[in-house]
Amino acid sequence: MEIRVKCGCGEEGCSEWTIVELQGVVETQSSFQGSVQNLEIGRLCHSDSSQESYTFTVGYHELTGSKVTLKKPLLVLKKLQKCTDGSSEKETELQVVGIIRSKILFKTRPKPLFSGTN
Repeated sequence: MEIRVKCGCGEEGCSEWTIVELQGVVETQSSFQGSVQNLEIGRLCHSDSSQESYTFTVGYHELTGSKVTLKKPLLVLKKLQKCTDGSSEKETELQVVGIIRSKILFKTRPKPLFSGTN
């Protein structure tokens, strides 16, 4: 079976994506009934220092991580099913949506954030 990979990015190049890698599990509260798609789980901030360091705040927890370059880049693909002319068979095509060259790695335990009440 032949699967074509098509890149429609043109001269501008593919959009750059980054993976956010967390240790452990991110869970929603049991009272949450909606879809987790497009759910905001926290705030990701980039520090202005010379190193590529990031802070991710989820509720009352803060994680510190760093940007790591991947050994091999990954492609983000979208699967397209096209009907060929005059037949019932569908042709599969993969469209390149983006490329991932780095990840933000959070490998330490979260720091608890306390709100001071005086």
